[in-house]
Amino acid sequence: MKRKALRMRKGFRVVITSRRGQVAEMVLAPGDSEGDSSNRHKGADQWLYVLSGIGRATVNARQIRLKPGMIVLIEQRDRHEIKNTGRSLLKTLNFYTPPAYTSSGEELPRGESD
Repeated sequence: MKRKALRMRKGFRVVITSRRGQVAEMVLAPGDSEGDSSNRHKGADQWLYVLSGIGRATVNARQIRLKPGMIVLIEQRDRHEIKNTGRSLLKTLNFYTPPAYTSSGEELPRGESD
């Protein structure tokens, strides 16, 4: 068993990783974004769950409004960007299968683990 308290401070942080999956927290300030039209995970699916705030996910050029309680599946190779469009912090939990990042937040090559 692994456990860790969430900090939910600005930025992106890997929280817990196993051989088969990973959880990261992401907190974006108003107007900030993560990713761009070329951002994609080569070998991992991402489930993004919105804890608080509002924003917009652009996945393969399709825009999706984000609000608390919403979950979005971003499949491997989907191009995506997450943007905070609100006036408060956008806080999300991100689940990856298999893991997409090293413990320090660097993207893993497809099919590798940290």
